[in-house]
Amino acid sequence: MNRWLPQPLTSLCLWLLWLLLTESLAPGHLLLGGLLALALPLFTVRFCPDRPRIHRPLLLLPYLAVLLWDITVANLVVARLILGPARRLRPAFIELPLDLGSDLAVVLLTHTVSLTPGTVAAHLSPDRRVLLIHALDVDDSAELVAHIKQRYERPLKEIFAC
Repeated sequence: MNRWLPQPLTSLCLWLLWLLLTESLAPGHLLLGGLLALALPLFTVRFCPDRPRIHRPLLLLPYLAVLLWDITVANLVVARLILGPARRLRPAFIELPLDLGSDLAVVLLTHTVSLTPGTVAAHLSPDRRVLLIHALDVDDSAELVAHIKQRYERPLKEIFAC
C-alpha cells in the first residue's frame, strides 16, 4: 500500500484541488483527477525523503482559527495605521530565535508571519535557527518576539512534536 500510495493525504488534496479547479464532477474529471492524484506523488516522493510527522493533527484546526482571527485583526490595525491620522510608524527588523526542529514547522511559521499584515519574514538563517522579520510598527521588539513565540511557535511545536 505504501509503495503505491506513498502520500495519501497529498493524493486526496490533489484530487480535491483538481475537482475544484475544473468545477466539474463529470466522470472523466473524477477519473483523470484521481489518476493524477495517484501518479504525481509516486514521481515526487523522492524529492522529499523525510516526510513530516504531524504528532497532533487536530491542533491544526485551532491554530488555523487563531491565524484567521489574527489576520483579520491585523488588517484592521494596518488600515488604521495607514488611513488614520498622520502618525510616525516605527518600522523595525527583529530577530526571532527559532526552537522548531521540523522544517515544515519552520516553513509554516514563516508563512504565518508573512500572512499576518504588518509583518513579513525577511530572511531565514542558513542553520534555520533565526528568522529575520520586518514589522511595520514596533513598540517593543522583545514583546513582539514573545508574542510570536507564544501565539504561533508554541502550537507548532506541539503539532509537530519538535
